Amino acid sequence: MKKTLLPKSFALGFTALLAVACGGEDWQDSLQGQPLVGDPFADRIVSFAPGTGAGFGQSQLPGIVLGAPQGDGASSGSLDVLSLGRNGVIVLEFTDIAVTDGPGVDLLVFENAFLKPSGKPFAETGVVAVSDDGVTWHEFPCASSDVANNYPGCAGVTPVYSHPANGIPATDPAVAGGDGFDLADVGLTRARFVRIRDSGANGYAGTSGGFDLDAVAVVNGVQLP
Repeated sequence: MKKTLLPKSFALGFTALLAVACGGEDWQDSLQGQPLVGDPFADRIVSFAPGTGAGFGQSQLPGIVLGAPQGDGASSGSLDVLSLGRNGVIVLEFTDIAVTDGPGVDLLVFENAFLKPSGKPFAETGVVAVSDDGVTWHEFPCASSDVANNYPGCAGVTPVYSHPANGIPATDPAVAGGDGFDLADVGLTRARFVRIRDSGANGYAGTSGGFDLDAVAVVNGVQLP
Protein backbone atom coordinates (compact mmCIF):
# COMPACT_ATOMS: atom_id res chain seq x y z
CA MET A 1 0.00 0.00 0.00
CA LYS A 2 1.47 3.33 -1.03
CA LYS A 3 1.12 6.12 1.51
CA THR A 4 1.86 9.83 1.05
CA LEU A 5 3.24 11.61 4.10
CA LEU A 6 2.56 15.31 4.66
CA PRO A 7 3.86 17.81 7.21
CA LYS A 8 1.93 17.27 10.42
CA SER A 9 0.79 20.88 10.79
CA PHE A 10 -0.75 20.86 7.32
CA ALA A 11 -2.47 17.52 7.76
CA LEU A 12 -3.91 18.33 11.15
CA GLY A 13 -5.27 21.64 9.87
CA PHE A 14 -6.83 19.87 6.92
CA THR A 15 -8.39 17.32 9.26
CA ALA A 16 -9.94 20.08 11.36
CA LEU A 17 -11.43 21.73 8.28
CA LEU A 18 -12.99 18.45 7.22
CA ALA A 19 -14.49 17.97 10.66
CA VAL A 20 -16.21 21.36 10.48
CA ALA A 21 -17.32 20.96 6.89
CA CYS A 22 -18.71 17.44 7.19
CA GLY A 23 -20.05 17.53 10.75
CA GLY A 24 -21.37 14.75 12.96
CA GLU A 25 -20.14 11.18 12.60
CA ASP A 26 -19.64 11.48 8.86
CA TRP A 27 -16.41 13.44 9.05
CA GLN A 28 -14.31 10.39 9.93
CA ASP A 29 -15.61 8.59 6.86
CA SER A 30 -14.51 11.58 4.78
CA LEU A 31 -10.92 11.06 5.96
CA GLN A 32 -10.64 7.61 4.42
CA GLY A 33 -7.97 7.67 1.75
CA GLN A 34 -6.38 10.86 3.08
CA PRO A 35 -2.55 10.92 3.44
CA LEU A 36 -1.15 9.53 6.70
CA VAL A 37 1.16 11.66 8.80
CA GLY A 38 4.29 9.97 10.14
CA ASP A 39 6.10 6.80 9.14
CA PRO A 40 4.94 3.17 9.13
CA PHE A 41 7.59 1.88 11.55
CA ALA A 42 7.70 1.43 15.32
CA ASP A 43 8.26 4.69 17.18
CA ARG A 44 9.03 3.63 20.73
CA ILE A 45 10.27 0.70 22.80
CA VAL A 46 7.83 0.18 25.66
CA SER A 47 9.85 -2.60 27.31
CA PHE A 48 12.61 -5.07 26.63
CA ALA A 49 13.32 -8.14 28.77
CA PRO A 50 16.31 -9.98 27.27
CA GLY A 51 16.71 -13.69 27.78
CA THR A 52 19.79 -15.86 28.15
CA GLY A 53 22.06 -15.47 25.14
CA ALA A 54 21.02 -11.90 24.38
CA GLY A 55 23.39 -8.93 24.08
CA PHE A 56 23.93 -8.35 20.38
CA GLY A 57 22.57 -4.98 19.31
CA GLN A 58 21.78 -3.69 22.80
CA SER A 59 24.41 -0.97 22.59
CA GLN A 60 22.50 0.52 19.65
CA LEU A 61 19.11 0.69 21.33
CA PRO A 62 16.60 2.12 20.70
CA GLY A 63 17.31 3.01 17.08
CA ILE A 64 18.33 -0.47 15.97
CA VAL A 65 14.71 -1.72 16.11
CA LEU A 66 12.97 1.55 15.21
CA GLY A 67 12.66 2.78 11.64
CA ALA A 68 13.01 0.84 8.41
CA PRO A 69 14.37 -2.70 7.99
CA GLN A 70 17.93 -3.17 6.77
CA GLY A 71 17.40 -6.32 4.72
CA ASP A 72 20.34 -8.20 3.25
CA GLY A 73 18.49 -10.45 0.81
CA ALA A 74 17.85 -14.17 0.49
CA SER A 75 21.35 -15.46 1.16
CA SER A 76 22.53 -13.26 4.02
CA GLY A 77 21.09 -12.08 7.31
CA SER A 78 21.39 -8.42 8.32
CA LEU A 79 23.50 -7.46 11.33
CA ASP A 80 21.29 -4.45 12.05
CA VAL A 81 19.33 -6.46 14.61
CA LEU A 82 18.66 -6.92 18.31
CA SER A 83 19.01 -10.46 19.69
CA LEU A 84 16.26 -11.26 22.19
CA GLY A 85 17.87 -14.32 23.78
CA ARG A 86 15.98 -17.37 25.02
CA ASN A 87 12.35 -16.38 25.69
CA GLY A 88 13.31 -12.69 25.54
CA VAL A 89 10.45 -10.26 24.97
CA ILE A 90 10.23 -6.80 23.41
CA VAL A 91 7.19 -4.53 23.19
CA LEU A 92 7.03 -1.78 20.58
CA GLU A 93 4.56 1.08 20.12
CA PHE A 94 3.28 2.98 17.09
CA THR A 95 2.55 6.59 18.06
CA ASP A 96 1.54 8.18 14.74
CA ILE A 97 0.19 5.42 12.47
CA ALA A 98 -1.42 2.33 13.99
CA VAL A 99 -2.02 -1.04 12.35
CA THR A 100 -5.59 -1.51 11.13
CA ASP A 101 -7.39 -4.54 9.76
CA GLY A 102 -7.48 -4.16 6.00
CA PRO A 103 -7.13 -6.44 2.98
CA GLY A 104 -4.62 -9.24 3.54
CA VAL A 105 -1.44 -8.67 5.56
CA ASP A 106 -1.66 -5.74 7.99
CA LEU A 107 1.73 -5.96 9.74
CA LEU A 108 5.21 -7.08 8.71
CA VAL A 109 7.86 -8.29 11.17
CA PHE A 110 11.45 -8.38 9.95
CA GLU A 111 14.16 -10.63 11.38
CA ASN A 112 17.41 -11.70 9.66
CA ALA A 113 16.42 -15.09 8.30
CA PHE A 114 18.10 -16.34 5.14
CA LEU A 115 17.82 -19.32 2.81
CA LYS A 116 20.16 -22.29 3.10
CA PRO A 117 21.54 -23.94 -0.07
CA SER A 118 18.69 -26.44 0.21
CA GLY A 119 16.20 -23.60 -0.19
CA LYS A 120 14.89 -24.08 3.33
CA PRO A 121 15.04 -21.08 5.67
CA PHE A 122 17.56 -20.67 8.44
CA ALA A 123 14.95 -19.46 10.89
CA GLU A 124 15.02 -18.20 14.46
CA THR A 125 11.39 -18.03 15.37
CA GLY A 126 9.44 -15.48 17.37
CA VAL A 127 5.86 -15.34 18.63
CA VAL A 128 4.00 -12.15 17.69
CA ALA A 129 1.16 -10.56 19.66
CA VAL A 130 -0.72 -7.31 19.08
CA SER A 131 -2.70 -4.96 21.32
CA ASP A 132 -4.53 -1.68 21.00
CA ASP A 133 -4.16 -0.64 24.65
CA GLY A 134 -0.92 -2.34 25.70
CA VAL A 135 -2.81 -4.40 28.28
CA THR A 136 -4.97 -6.94 26.44
CA TRP A 137 -2.92 -9.00 24.01
CA HIS A 138 -3.89 -11.12 21.02
CA GLU A 139 -1.23 -13.69 20.15
CA PHE A 140 -0.76 -15.29 16.75
CA PRO A 141 -0.26 -19.08 16.97
CA CYS A 142 3.35 -19.97 16.12
CA ALA A 143 4.30 -23.56 15.28
CA SER A 144 7.95 -23.19 16.22
CA SER A 145 8.64 -26.94 16.00
CA ASP A 146 7.04 -27.48 12.58
CA VAL A 147 10.20 -27.50 10.50
CA ALA A 148 8.61 -29.38 7.61
CA ASN A 149 6.08 -26.61 6.99
CA ASN A 150 8.46 -23.71 7.65
CA TYR A 151 7.13 -22.75 11.09
CA PRO A 152 3.63 -21.49 10.18
CA GLY A 153 2.46 -18.44 12.11
CA CYS A 154 5.93 -17.52 13.37
CA ALA A 155 8.07 -14.49 12.68
CA GLY A 156 11.73 -14.95 11.80
CA VAL A 157 11.21 -17.27 8.83
CA THR A 158 11.24 -15.19 5.63
CA PRO A 159 14.36 -13.32 4.41
CA VAL A 160 14.19 -9.51 4.30
CA TYR A 161 14.65 -7.77 0.96
CA SER A 162 13.71 -4.18 1.81
CA HIS A 163 16.50 -1.75 2.67
CA PRO A 164 16.50 2.07 2.58
CA ALA A 165 19.23 1.96 -0.05
CA ASN A 166 17.56 -0.38 -2.56
CA GLY A 167 14.15 1.23 -3.03
CA ILE A 168 12.16 -1.89 -2.15
CA PRO A 169 9.21 -0.63 -0.10
CA ALA A 170 9.02 -2.04 3.40
CA THR A 171 5.23 -1.84 3.42
CA ASP A 172 4.60 -4.06 0.39
CA PRO A 173 4.31 -7.71 1.47
CA ALA A 174 4.80 -8.87 -2.12
CA VAL A 175 8.40 -7.65 -2.27
CA ALA A 176 9.58 -6.52 1.18
CA GLY A 177 10.21 -9.92 2.71
CA GLY A 178 9.66 -10.50 6.41
CA ASP A 179 6.67 -12.29 7.87
CA GLY A 180 3.13 -10.99 7.53
CA PHE A 181 0.31 -10.92 10.06
CA ASP A 182 -3.41 -10.23 9.56
CA LEU A 183 -5.27 -8.68 12.50
CA ALA A 184 -8.42 -10.52 11.42
CA ASP A 185 -6.74 -13.79 12.41
CA VAL A 186 -6.82 -12.72 16.08
CA GLY A 187 -10.09 -10.76 15.95
CA LEU A 188 -8.59 -7.30 16.32
CA THR A 189 -9.42 -4.22 14.24
CA ARG A 190 -6.59 -1.90 15.36
CA ALA A 191 -3.23 -2.33 17.07
CA ARG A 192 -0.91 0.30 18.53
CA PHE A 193 1.44 -2.18 20.21
CA VAL A 194 3.40 -5.19 18.97
CA ARG A 195 4.99 -7.75 21.26
CA ILE A 196 7.59 -10.22 20.02
CA ARG A 197 8.71 -13.12 22.18
CA ASP A 198 11.52 -15.49 21.33
CA SER A 199 9.95 -18.92 20.89
CA GLY A 200 12.51 -20.77 23.01
CA ALA A 201 13.17 -23.14 20.11
CA ASN A 202 16.26 -21.45 18.63
CA GLY A 203 20.04 -21.51 19.09
CA TYR A 204 21.41 -19.54 22.05
CA ALA A 205 25.20 -19.58 21.80
CA GLY A 206 27.19 -16.45 22.64
CA THR A 207 25.42 -13.10 22.78
CA SER A 208 23.41 -13.38 19.56
CA GLY A 209 20.97 -16.05 20.68
CA GLY A 210 17.37 -16.40 19.65
CA PHE A 211 15.12 -14.20 17.57
CA ASP A 212 16.95 -11.24 16.00
CA LEU A 213 14.63 -8.26 15.50
CA ASP A 214 15.32 -5.87 12.65
CA ALA A 215 12.09 -3.84 12.38
CA VAL A 216 8.30 -3.90 12.17
CA ALA A 217 6.17 -2.10 9.57
CA VAL A 218 2.53 -1.11 9.17
CA VAL A 219 1.01 -2.32 5.91
CA ASN A 220 -2.58 -1.24 6.51
CA GLY A 221 -2.53 1.88 8.66
CA VAL A 222 -4.82 4.36 10.36
CA GLN A 223 -3.90 7.82 11.66
CA LEU A 224 -3.54 8.27 15.41
CA PRO A 225 -4.47 11.59 17.07
